[in-house]
Amino acid sequence: MNTTAKLMIATLMGLTASTAVLADDVPHNQVQSLVKEGTILSLDKLDKVATDKHPKAKITDTDLEHEYGRYIYQVELRDAQGQEWDLDIDATSGELLGEERD
Repeated sequence: MNTTAKLMIATLMGLTASTAVLADDVPHNQVQSLVKEGTILSLDKLDKVATDKHPKAKITDTDLEHEYGRYIYQVELRDAQGQEWDLDIDATSGELLGEERD
């Protein structure tokens, strides 16, 4: 293996390791404390942001992560046509940060 290939592999491994450190799942038992402290909105309010965007969709999964100093609520939905959507919502403000169709 040449030096360039070794360097590229080492760089990719380093990026993968640093990404894992930057995004942490928030343990379920800490969510209520964050809501109570006013750090994040209630999960009902965050779910409403998602269902307002896709009114006839059903929530299939949710996850709260702490990424780059922000709390991000990730929601997976399935709409009436069977299409799956992934939404990222700022858990503090309720702002829709992005959505992607699977």
